[in-house]
Amino acid sequence: MSIDWTGATASALQSAMRLTHEAFAERLGIGVRTVASWHQKPDTKPRADMKGILDTALEQAPDDVKARFAKLVSGGPLDLPTGAAEDAERRLTADPTIVAALNWLDAHAGWDPGTARREVAARLVALDIRDLHDRGVRRGNVNQRDTVRALADYYGTTTTGHGRYTAAFGENTTASTTVLTHPDWLDLDCPLFPKHDKLKLAGVTPAENITIDEESADRAALRLAEALALGNRMVNMPLFRLLDIDMRKHQLAGTVGVTDFVGYVVTMDLLEGELIDALTTDKPADASSLPMRNAYLPNLSAVLDVGDRLCAGGALALTAIARPADAFRAEPDYLLLIQERSGHVINAARRLAVIPKGFHQPLTDFRADTQVGATLRREIEEELFGRHDIDNTISEQRHADPMHPSRLSEPMRWLLAEPGRLRMECTGFGLNLVSGNFEFASLIVIEDQEFWNRFGGDVQANWEASRLHQYSSHDRELLDELVNDVAWSNEGLFALLQGLRRLREIGGNRVDLPEIEWEIR
Repeated sequence: MSIDWTGATASALQSAMRLTHEAFAERLGIGVRTVASWHQKPDTKPRADMKGILDTALEQAPDDVKARFAKLVSGGPLDLPTGAAEDAERRLTADPTIVAALNWLDAHAGWDPGTARREVAARLVALDIRDLHDRGVRRGNVNQRDTVRALADYYGTTTTGHGRYTAAFGENTTASTTVLTHPDWLDLDCPLFPKHDKLKLAGVTPAENITIDEESADRAALRLAEALALGNRMVNMPLFRLLDIDMRKHQLAGTVGVTDFVGYVVTMDLLEGELIDALTTDKPADASSLPMRNAYLPNLSAVLDVGDRLCAGGALALTAIARPADAFRAEPDYLLLIQERSGHVINAARRLAVIPKGFHQPLTDFRADTQVGATLRREIEEELFGRHDIDNTISEQRHADPMHPSRLSEPMRWLLAEPGRLRMECTGFGLNLVSGNFEFASLIVIEDQEFWNRFGGDVQANWEASRLHQYSSHDRELLDELVNDVAWSNEGLFALLQGLRRLREIGGNRVDLPEIEWEIR
């Protein structure tokens, strides 16, 4: 076929071949900057010799590549399953989150307005849904211990006293994580109420000091295309961004700013997928196979310098609910809840995690919502008590005070009616090497066993979990197996171990747990 080669059609050939900037440049025997310039200036005309190279590449391409290229340059419908194609095309122009992400990408990549939309559309047509599902299966075969080993090799050790969290559960079980922490950040036993929960807000205007290079922009566009093709749920929302930290016994202190969710999704959130994809192909965990990590989180100094990078994150808690003895349990205990995460969530998809788990973000009161306890109370309502109206992935928030007492679920209203029924503590803090996220590990204890009699049947997970598992605080054997499970998310395992360690101290005769001793490596 005779092609009128422009920057746009050359980029279409790259998308049809499903190649990164570097791989496409290598295939053509040209410089990466030339490939990048075609994306930046879609109307540019390649030189005559370059047109010949592109003609040859197209002529030698397999038939499926030629077919995808033809659809790209003809502007035909997206080559996706019926229904998925219509939804993806609609979201590309009408979904406010996708539009916000495209605008963010144009601004921070230095692209002309509309470039990101064309880039994402081109990648959508070139995607194969079956390949994405196959990749999901391969990613599922990479377990928590694989990521620990890979990131231990990548980052090594530091002389600052920080290190990766490891804990011994009894005499025979040891579990390591990718959570970078410090002795001063552990066993905080910090009540999550205003007197102790003292993160402060620096400002509500998102920082604009983030710039991304061409390779990072290319991968960001691909991520958005994949999210559209798979129908992943995303809603742009403000996130708290950690600027500095000051953790100590019985007190959380530090400063947060505000960033946009879409900026996080197309930058720091790419690191986990990149790492896992490298591990599925047995590539070494180094700069050559992890270019995004090398750009955003190259060493431990960068991890710890939270104020000079985008450091979003969240709060997660081991939930322990007091239960009375009954015909099936000879002794009173705590019910411990563990979730299997859905494949549709942004973080820790298809992994084990404690529940609740959520991004630390404001709803309507930016200053009051900086408290970690505010996020956990909201997540309890959403993830355990079925409050759909505070799930901003489902609908926009229109209430002036969504956590007003008059709007609380019946179980939450009962818990807050009397002091002592609900205990919330932060048990530890760390920075997750997988994504650079901050993690506030916490423990939620419902002390009054009347709660389970009244509301046990109302406890249910929302869409973020595919299922719930329950464990007894008296069952050492099953808890030992749980700690040993390789399906954990790293932050989830961190919160589990710190939560069990604290529960052993305060749980009295409701608990039969071995000693849990942490170590920094």
